[in-house]
Amino acid sequence: MKADLVILANRLPVDRVRDAAGSPTGWRASPGGLVSALEPVLRAKNGIWLGWPGGTEQQLKPFEIDGLRLVPLSMDDIEIERHYEGFSNGTLWPLYHDVVAKPAFHREWWETYEKVNRRFAEAAAKAANKGGTVWVHDYQLQLVPSFLRKLRPDLKIGFFLHIPFPPTELFMQLPWRRQIVEGLLGADLIGFQVPGAANNFTRLVRQLAGLGSGRQNVVDLPDGRRVKIAAYPISIDFSGFAELAETESVNARAAQIRSQLGNPRTVFLGCDRLDYTKGIYARLRAFGELIEEGKVSVNDAVFVQVAVPSREQVEEYQRLRDEIDRLVGRLNGDLGGIGKPAILYLHTSFPREEMAALYRAADVMVVTPYRDGMNLVAKEYVACRSENDGALVLSEFAGAARELKQAWLVNPYDINGMKAAFLDAYNADPKERSRRMRAMRRTVSTNDVVMWADHFMADLDHTGR
Repeated sequence: MKADLVILANRLPVDRVRDAAGSPTGWRASPGGLVSALEPVLRAKNGIWLGWPGGTEQQLKPFEIDGLRLVPLSMDDIEIERHYEGFSNGTLWPLYHDVVAKPAFHREWWETYEKVNRRFAEAAAKAANKGGTVWVHDYQLQLVPSFLRKLRPDLKIGFFLHIPFPPTELFMQLPWRRQIVEGLLGADLIGFQVPGAANNFTRLVRQLAGLGSGRQNVVDLPDGRRVKIAAYPISIDFSGFAELAETESVNARAAQIRSQLGNPRTVFLGCDRLDYTKGIYARLRAFGELIEEGKVSVNDAVFVQVAVPSREQVEEYQRLRDEIDRLVGRLNGDLGGIGKPAILYLHTSFPREEMAALYRAADVMVVTPYRDGMNLVAKEYVACRSENDGALVLSEFAGAARELKQAWLVNPYDINGMKAAFLDAYNADPKERSRRMRAMRRTVSTNDVVMWADHFMADLDHTGR
């Protein structure tokens, strides 16, 4: 299977379907924001998507689902442990998120990361037609551009990092810092979520490799290539979420959710992966203190926290889950009443329709990560507020804060400041909420996910070799 456009990501946009005995029976599309963005591009150019389908099945053949052409790339148990759980999520993830948790540096993790990146690059080299384009995604594959450049110098290569990129002082802790930088510089265009991340990388290149140019965020390489570095803030399928939120079934479900919660005056909502970067513990603690101080009552307010299971085999994540479980149990035991919990904690994932209903049911959306590349939940909530109501409390350290300036912006490390923002959103005049939400909806609708993909691809097409 070959194409003029190849999308290369750590994961394929599908999940394995299994029968009751656990045997594989087929595939199910798992469309997220990235799939929504890339699907029109893939269809227009008859492209293909390469990535790991999850699990350890070997020698899987290319297949097609919902018109998307997919090429599965396998990993064994050791590669999953060292490349994915190890170097990607035990080293790079905490390092890139401002060392919220301490990164681990293990040589065997690095060696496997390098091995998997090389194999993915070789697969992309075989899949791309002469003079074609390969768009590589995210932190698990940062060595691919350089490997691919050596194998196929005829290709246009783009890379996009979906998570933050750290300041030089943090990145320099990485023993393999030069290899990562050289790997990324194999691309013609390197995209980041926000200008600060692009600037961090540009400064790093100049400091570590002594490379640069007279133009901002452009690097001239000794081989004559010019690499462009820029910010491309990712977004969502605004119209898709807005239309879904207005359907009769979603609105009926939203009303049912509020009824099941006892029809409180105010529903606070948090929806996150269960990850230490998301600030879940701190926000629940802040909400609990407001109840303890009598500023919010369980008779008219409840906090619904959806925590999607994540990396459950990793010790750091197991410890986080235990801490949140204990906090929720204590707060509900001390502050809740019969049928009136202070916090409704749901450790599960929901389909898109249920999430839209939760967004419709919530009066105050709380998105308070310690660091996030973008955070699309904030934008999804805005898209679902078709009546220009609702309030968004947003961390100033999320990429989305650059665009959603009308949110109640908070420092998630400042518990008192977060409590004040909760109260401001809780007590805000409906006209004030409407003014803020209308402006945010205008921003998200104007800069949707299709525009993001089109902008990146257009700039990649215009890069020079």
